[in-house]
Amino acid sequence: ISTGYKINDFVSAGMDCTIFLADWHTMINDKLGGDSKKISKVARYYRDAFSALCPNATIRMGSDLYSEHADYWAELVRFARHMPLARAMRTLTIMGRSESEKVDLGKLLYPAMQAVDIHFLDVDIAHAGMDQRKIHMLVREIFPKKGWKVPVAIHHKLLPGLIRPPAAGERAGKMSKTDPSSGIFIHDSAEEIRRKIRRAWCEEGNVTENPLLEIARQILFHDGRVIRVERPARFGGNVTFEDYTSLEESFAKKSLHPSDLKNAVCDHLIPIITEVAGSISLDDEVSQIIQDA
Repeated sequence: ISTGYKINDFVSAGMDCTIFLADWHTMINDKLGGDSKKISKVARYYRDAFSALCPNATIRMGSDLYSEHADYWAELVRFARHMPLARAMRTLTIMGRSESEKVDLGKLLYPAMQAVDIHFLDVDIAHAGMDQRKIHMLVREIFPKKGWKVPVAIHHKLLPGLIRPPAAGERAGKMSKTDPSSGIFIHDSAEEIRRKIRRAWCEEGNVTENPLLEIARQILFHDGRVIRVERPARFGGNVTFEDYTSLEESFAKKSLHPSDLKNAVCDHLIPIITEVAGSISLDDEVSQIIQDA
């Protein structure tokens, strides 16, 4: 939803947007067990999900892009010649991996492929999460050497995981299916969403990497929505926030308690997720594939 909202913002600004579903990259990174049949089924689910949330965007599959361009693989090899092996190792973080891991050769193709994808998609603006910045720096460094158009890079902040943020020196966490308790998923029930949010890390007065504040910033206040917090009169009574800044300031001053923030996020987020989930079909087979991955 967070990514979809940002895409819709671009569309509203007059941009032609393409959503790229990287099925080959999923296989290379051993997601869904690297099983191409499972990946294809889940990719169709993602296509339907983004079609429902972003009806004015074009959706492209990686496998289709490669079959449409006979020179893709030749250009990938030429691009890779400009990329030192050490640089490929440093970019493994975009896959959620580290330089110290033992990886197969296929995974070292992933960064170069992601860069070359941008060229063959012929985009003027490359948009991704903050975790993909290393690829876009690679693009801006090597594309001029190839005589290719250099796109502008735009990055959005990732939603932090619901669990405790990392200690100093650790990599920042994010919502991830690897740890179901760290994230909220489209087809979670209202009860499951409430349970996860009640258990979410939300230190009183702390606005740094606070997952509930980020949900409010990126989703709940989108499109001019307001947040109403309902609480007993002895705890300050009901209060309405018309923008994110006022909500954050209230929480920082401890005039808004974590439990009140959690209840408000539940009350406003559940209807949004329920509406989106209702427009997306998730059959039992795909659901099981996702759960087992």
